[in-house]
Amino acid sequence: MLSSLNIPKKLAVAFIAINLSAAVMMLVFATNIAMISRSTERTNFHQDIHSKALSLETQILRQNSQMRGYLVTGDDVYLKSYYEGRDEYDATSAELEKILTNPEMRQKLLESRTETLKWREDWGDKSIAMVKEGRRAEAAERVRDAGKAALVSAAVLPLRDLRDYEQAQLQEESSGQSSAITTAWIALAIGGLALIGIAVALQRKLSRDIAVPVGDLTETMSALAAGRNDVSVPGTERVDELGNMARAVLVFRDEAVAKVAADKDREAAMAEIGSKLHDLSQSDLRARLDNLPDAFATVARDFNDALDQLSGVMLSVRGSINSISTGSSEIRQATTDLSNRSEEQAARLQSSAAAMDEITRKIGESAGIASQASRAMTEARGEAEQGGEVVQRAIEAMNGIDQATREIAEIITVIDGIAFQTNLLALNAGVEAARAGDAGKGFAVVASEVRALAQRAADAASDVKSRILAATDHVTSGVELVNDTGGSLTRIIERVSSVSESIENMAKTAEQQSTGLLKVNEAITAMDSMTQQNAAMVEETTAATEMLAREAQQLFEAFSIFKVDDGAPVPMRATAPTPLPAPRARSAPKPAAAPPVMGNLAVQANADDWSEF
Repeated sequence: MLSSLNIPKKLAVAFIAINLSAAVMMLVFATNIAMISRSTERTNFHQDIHSKALSLETQILRQNSQMRGYLVTGDDVYLKSYYEGRDEYDATSAELEKILTNPEMRQKLLESRTETLKWREDWGDKSIAMVKEGRRAEAAERVRDAGKAALVSAAVLPLRDLRDYEQAQLQEESSGQSSAITTAWIALAIGGLALIGIAVALQRKLSRDIAVPVGDLTETMSALAAGRNDVSVPGTERVDELGNMARAVLVFRDEAVAKVAADKDREAAMAEIGSKLHDLSQSDLRARLDNLPDAFATVARDFNDALDQLSGVMLSVRGSINSISTGSSEIRQATTDLSNRSEEQAARLQSSAAAMDEITRKIGESAGIASQASRAMTEARGEAEQGGEVVQRAIEAMNGIDQATREIAEIITVIDGIAFQTNLLALNAGVEAARAGDAGKGFAVVASEVRALAQRAADAASDVKSRILAATDHVTSGVELVNDTGGSLTRIIERVSSVSESIENMAKTAEQQSTGLLKVNEAITAMDSMTQQNAAMVEETTAATEMLAREAQQLFEAFSIFKVDDGAPVPMRATAPTPLPAPRARSAPKPAAAPPVMGNLAVQANADDWSEF
């Protein structure tokens, strides 16, 4: 069966067989492990019930012993342990009732709980209550007299039945678990041996179907590589990959045999081709391939066609060489004339550039002078404005003096009125003193002095008033003069501002003209540079043309050695090379005088100066 399959299918069958064996063994193991797991779960379940039943029995005995200890000693420590045992019994009993699934065992649990609650009501709690009431001796006597009636045997015996049942279940589960483990070991041994046997059988089968034929094919290919083309190729009848390899090796053997025959034809062809190539190396284009094996007929035809085409091309090249020589002579003469004109034009353009540079420099200096004048007028306008501000403050001060003088005149008028009133009062006081007689003489003297003082004050006030009025007239005249001065300064400032704006506009115009001339100068300089480069390029073109003529002559001389079908080549007429003009060293021309400038500062140049450019 495996012999009719290819190698991948053989390997696939082998791996599938091994995998199926492993899968069967794993399935048996999984079944045993599941059985062991279920047995372990049931064992744990019964173990839990058994331990809880034992705990209930322990708690019942604990309540009985702690109650009796409390009756004997009256110590509250026994009472606390009694209550803890009672609470733990109730909690454990409730948990055990939830997990029990056997109705008979649940009935045992309920029977034990009923007897426990009955004992607790009749003996435990009741005896503890009697001790708390102070009747400890009576309670102890009551328990001693009761005998077996006060024992907890009725509550403990159902729990022992429950423990015995769970112990039997544990033994049964342990026996099942041991059986499952034994089965697992048996399955491991049988499955392992079966898996090893299948692997060994498949290994021998695959080695016989794959490894041995591969070794035979390897020996056959080694013999072919050593040049033994008469060996037989085994396994060509196989239908798998090794059969394909064997048939491919058979093809290689047949091709090696054919290659030997082809090598002989190739050697003969190479000898003939070498002979014709030797003729070609001697510049004989008349060589042709005529005696080649049939396998190289295409090569002979292509070789002969190539030489025919090459002969035609060489004939065409011969005519092209004469044309190139004639054309290069004409180009050489034209480039020589162009070089002379370009050098002359470059010299003129360089002179124009120097003149334009001088004009630009002069315009720049004029722009700088205009800028300085503009800054001077700006400073003068600022100083005039500051002087106008000073005059304005002087006018304000003179106005303040005029106002203060008028106020002082008014105050003096008030003082004059006060002196008049004082004089009048002194006169009245003198009259009253004269009426008083001798008693008023002293008062009359004082009144006379007061009147004299009032008169002097009135005279002084009148004098001061007249002087202040005169000063007021002078101040008024000064205020008017200062106002006139302020008006004159304002007009001067306006005129200075107008002149400053005009000069500033002139400076900006001069700067713009200078910038424009700089751009024109840069353009002319660039044109001069390009003209110089063009002149150099023309000289290089002339040299290249001369070199082209020489190369054409050399090409013709080299071509003359070839032998073509139409006989010997006609020698080309050699043209004498025209000597190249020696490049003239151009020194920088002296700055020319600035040409006349009008309007937009454009240079008036003759049209003839640019006609040849």
